[in-house]
Amino acid sequence: MKPVLGAALTLDMLALHRDWMLSAPRDLEIQSFCLPHVLNGDLATPLARAKTLIDGLTGRIGIHGPYIGFSIDSADPDIALIVQARMLKALEVCEALGATQMVIHSPITSWDHGNQQVSEHDALSQIERVRYTLGPVLKRAEDIGVGLVLENIEDIDPAARCRMVDALKSPALKVSLDTGHAQYAHFSCGAPPVDTYVMAAGKRLDHVHLQDSDGFADRHWHPGDGPLNWHAIFAALHALPKMPRLILEVDDLRHVTRGAANLAALGLAQ
Repeated sequence: MKPVLGAALTLDMLALHRDWMLSAPRDLEIQSFCLPHVLNGDLATPLARAKTLIDGLTGRIGIHGPYIGFSIDSADPDIALIVQARMLKALEVCEALGATQMVIHSPITSWDHGNQQVSEHDALSQIERVRYTLGPVLKRAEDIGVGLVLENIEDIDPAARCRMVDALKSPALKVSLDTGHAQYAHFSCGAPPVDTYVMAAGKRLDHVHLQDSDGFADRHWHPGDGPLNWHAIFAALHALPKMPRLILEVDDLRHVTRGAANLAALGLAQ
């Protein structure tokens, strides 16, 4: 059976596409609670609106966690505590909405990639900085049944996030893949092709952002509007023990179903 596509939507765009989201058990990733001013503000109103909009949806609910202005591997302990507080606040949102997944950003950069090839200490120290920041966050996520998924941003080595996830040893932490980010790493930084990111993650892969890109920039085009080899990517996905959540994440949110139609026309999804 072809996998069912979900989408990453703001609350405004969820209201626009609610009928499509109701048409099948489509997984939802809410992208309105990752902004600092939202998490720092009065959450009662957006939470109430979100609860109304998700009522009746039969897919799984997730959110994109906070990421703006920081990295989860900050070497400054004071900054790390601010990051930790942001993440814990976002988990409160998950708990309030019954969300079971939260996307967070990988701290691994192209700079790190080279340094970690020549210094084992560099990779280990980064993992320990992440452990310091995420330790209480992962414990809280475990307690409330939320899975955190680590999304590739600048990751050139498809296995680097996997090693980090394995080292942190939390059942609440798995791997996310953004296909457009992987294409950028492949085209602009010499990383392997996108489907190898799926293979490297294996059973750890629990979430995928589906977007197309020429690899020159982070395009967030509709899948099928760019050069990505979707047949190879979906073949790798089908080889996994379990299909991850497949989330369309595009800039053109008003026409988010375009990418779904493209993938359906290729016979890959519904």
